[in-house]
Amino acid sequence: MKFKIFRTRFDVSYALLCLVAVCIILGVFKSFLWCAGAVAVHECGHLATMIYLGYFPERIKIALFSIDIIDGERQSRSVRKNLLIIFFGPFFNFICFLVCFLLYLRGISVVLPFAAANASVGLFNLLPVMSLDGGQLAYLLLSRAIAHDRAEKAVNALTFAFIFPLAAMGFWLMLKSKNVSLLFVSVYLVFSLLFKGNRFY
Repeated sequence: MKFKIFRTRFDVSYALLCLVAVCIILGVFKSFLWCAGAVAVHECGHLATMIYLGYFPERIKIALFSIDIIDGERQSRSVRKNLLIIFFGPFFNFICFLVCFLLYLRGISVVLPFAAANASVGLFNLLPVMSLDGGQLAYLLLSRAIAHDRAEKAVNALTFAFIFPLAAMGFWLMLKSKNVSLLFVSVYLVFSLLFKGNRFY
């Protein structure tokens, strides 16, 4: 599904729309909304920082395993600006978590799931995996000290050193307690790497 808002073209995967339908059928649509809201907060952090710095996205691709904000100037921007754009995604999540948690302490319990979703999305995106913000930040920081190809290899090694033990632990947990959440996270990370196409920010 494609549409345009101002100068930006949006591409929404039909697989994501199918996931929405499945969530409705399984009765977990409310949980899906909390997570989708936290992801939206996260992406707004990237977009707001990008626009503040004077850059506007050409296209936003919303797929089942990734959201790509595409603009033609990311390679020509300074490392500092790219660091800021990446950093403010998780930062918006943590700010939203703090606000929601303070409201919860004031007795507004309905916002607690949204607070938890924002904390989870923020922390998840800081994992040292190259398809996530944490991996992108690691690459940019390393590329300031060493050659780009060596920085890329280092983050690739860090990614697989993180994912394989996580997948093994998830598989063990599934066999031991029927809990598939950690295995699901591992599978998601693998698919996000495949869809990212080994691209760095």
